[in-house]
Amino acid sequence: MDEQLATRRSSDVKRRSFLVGAGAVVAGGLGAKLLNDRDERSLRSQVFVARAQSYTENLTDIIERGLKELGLGRTWVAGKSVLLKPNLVEPTREAPQVNTHPAVVLAAAEVFRKWDAREVLVAEGQGHCRDTDWVLDQSGLGPALQDSKLDFVDLNHEDVVIVPNSMRFTKLRQLALPEALRRADVIVSMPKLKTHHWAGVTLSMKNLFGVMPGVYYGWPKNVLHHAGIAESILDINAAVRPHLAIIDGIVGMEGDGPIMGTPKAAGLLIMGTNAPAVDATGARLMGIDPWRISYLAAASGRLGPIAERHIEQRGETLKSTVQPFTLIDALQAALRG
Repeated sequence: MDEQLATRRSSDVKRRSFLVGAGAVVAGGLGAKLLNDRDERSLRSQVFVARAQSYTENLTDIIERGLKELGLGRTWVAGKSVLLKPNLVEPTREAPQVNTHPAVVLAAAEVFRKWDAREVLVAEGQGHCRDTDWVLDQSGLGPALQDSKLDFVDLNHEDVVIVPNSMRFTKLRQLALPEALRRADVIVSMPKLKTHHWAGVTLSMKNLFGVMPGVYYGWPKNVLHHAGIAESILDINAAVRPHLAIIDGIVGMEGDGPIMGTPKAAGLLIMGTNAPAVDATGARLMGIDPWRISYLAAASGRLGPIAERHIEQRGETLKSTVQPFTLIDALQAALRG
């Protein structure tokens, strides 16, 4: 690990200690009322789970097959602008468990290009390092995008559109969203399958923290952290309403996620059109009860279903793909309630 990255991670540990009191968002963080608000009887969704043991497999075919299983095809994206939002946290190629792997991003882009999307953009507003070019280069995503002639949009420095905060889980009256989100017809959240020391899991819903511009919300989106992580996740998702989620679980992260955990070779891709349903499935595949993740419990009935009986499993079965992720002791205790 280079000295600059080590220094930044040390600073991040101090930041976590400062925010942990207000930032814990596992069960109980939003109050018992939300955890009991589970009226999703009219909601249904499909989630596709595929095995993919390495990033050298034909991921394009796997993603295309998964989307077709979900009822999506060429007519869904033809002539449209597609924005892919990966999880780009740290400028490192040495830790494949940290960032969404470039191979997954390129495979999704290839499918949408094949289906005649008008344009495919990759966009992110990383939360820690402010030097976007360096993060892109060191993570390996920048060179991969250049080779594939894919444009990158720096969401941290985009012009913003002010929209009402319709859900109001935070006290923020309005949200500043990048112009790129308004220009895109299809928004795809592409996170890693990771644990999170406060949130429990960080999947497609938490991944949308990265669309919020740093020039407006600070680094690492401190305004949103202080407003409440769980509450902000809910407000952002209600405002952005992503159209698709594709989780990179080929190599995930367990332990002290979302940055300092260890690799977990889960060998999975998870996708669906409803973020709460996809994330609830991802949590179950990690051996975590989604009802114990407060923002998922609060999303139930509001943004989508998370009950297993309301999610139609496509592809691999849950039973055949569950593999418990290691959790740090404090999170494990919190999730037990």
